[in-house]
Amino acid sequence: MVSRREFLAGALAAGSSGVLRAIPLDRIRLGVTSDEIDEDPAVAAEFLARFGLHAAEVRSLWGHYNTEQPLDRIAEARRIFDAHSIRVTVVDTAFFREQIPADATALDHEWALLDAAMDRADVLGTKVLRIFSFLRAGADESRVCDLLRQAARRAGARGFRLAVENLDGRTVATGADAARMLKAVPEANLGLTWDPNNAGMSGEKAFPDGYRQLDPARIFHVHLRDYRHRQDGKVEWTAVGAGEFDNLGQIRALLKDGYKGAFTLETHWRDPRGKAYSTETSLKALLRLIERV
Repeated sequence: MVSRREFLAGALAAGSSGVLRAIPLDRIRLGVTSDEIDEDPAVAAEFLARFGLHAAEVRSLWGHYNTEQPLDRIAEARRIFDAHSIRVTVVDTAFFREQIPADATALDHEWALLDAAMDRADVLGTKVLRIFSFLRAGADESRVCDLLRQAARRAGARGFRLAVENLDGRTVATGADAARMLKAVPEANLGLTWDPNNAGMSGEKAFPDGYRQLDPARIFHVHLRDYRHRQDGKVEWTAVGAGEFDNLGQIRALLKDGYKGAFTLETHWRDPRGKAYSTETSLKALLRLIERV
């Protein structure tokens, strides 16, 4: 880790080459969703190393969701990340992303998916899984909470924490939804992947209003990006700094409230020049913003 003076000196030295070789401040563990750089973990790892970052969130690898990759390929990805001193902070899953299972067979499929995710996370070296909370349409909230409790118990038996991501169209879409869910499911190993921009897409003023309703101790992971409202009222993703979300205020509030987990840049915005360019653009802006925390 580097001092504030070294941070600024490195940024200035990199300016002449057009590449911001900045390292986040000591208090912030910042990473990037690897496939938002490139599906090849070697390319993603080299990108992260170029920016002095040592954390990655893993969703898909080599064009397939991580839970669809055999364990030997997952081990290969781990070797690549290790060679670049990159730690996997969270493994993404599609667990509980769609409709509530209609029968025992469908539910068994979900439990098998959870087991597969835990197997891969063990190889990648993390005990945190990103999950969801089912589609809102037609969902029985009490049934959702019961299944989340069951999932927490299953994951807890293997030492895992489950971080429900708030996502538009799911039963947990906003900070208000998340607060209600976390109150109903008190298991300590079930918490939140707080995505304030997703909450903004769902119509909430995520910061400070949505965030104010959350228990910071139940936030296990945080996603960062930016968005803006179009003239038709719909939300679109933007490069960090080009939208309307107060990332600086949100980061400051989390740190003030004692948040010790990782932050992941999950850009989503796409410039015509490609996702690596888009992620780099947002990352540079985010690093400049973090210098003000």
